[in-house]
Amino acid sequence: MALRSPARTDLPPPSYEEYVGARWTALYRTAYLLTGNHADAEDLAQATLVKAYLAWPKVAAASSPDAYVRRILTNAFVSSRRPLRVSRERLVDQAPEVDVPAGHDDDRLVLWPHVAALPPRQRAVIVLRYYEDLTEQQIADALGCSPGTVKSTASDALRALRGRIAQTEGERS
Repeated sequence: MALRSPARTDLPPPSYEEYVGARWTALYRTAYLLTGNHADAEDLAQATLVKAYLAWPKVAAASSPDAYVRRILTNAFVSSRRPLRVSRERLVDQAPEVDVPAGHDDDRLVLWPHVAALPPRQRAVIVLRYYEDLTEQQIADALGCSPGTVKSTASDALRALRGRIAQTEGERS
């Protein structure tokens, strides 16, 4: 089943069921990157799909249903008043040993805890930019802000990540 893209306006809009079937994996992946755990990711993805279902005629008529749903997802994440389960993390003296599969990028494993500790809007910008590979304009559309705000938020997030990484490296030496 081909979903309609901005370049293909001749295709009929997908049904809600077709859209969810085709896009669940990508939606869940983004939700997981935003929330940092499977339970919260599933809750966020499902809440997003409920909101999308309620507005489906508008979503299906949009030039990019993916962009519309991504905006619902990121707005739900950023504006969520429910504390994430991050507070249940236990601090330990040493990280547990993890077997890394051959060919796996160790840098992402080292970087991810720092990304997960960012405030919601900063984390959303980093996830959408560097994990989902969206442009600044697409991120601005998803977050409902200007591209300049995306740039400054990304700059703040990258500064915070550099500081946390430097602090972690300083503690190791």
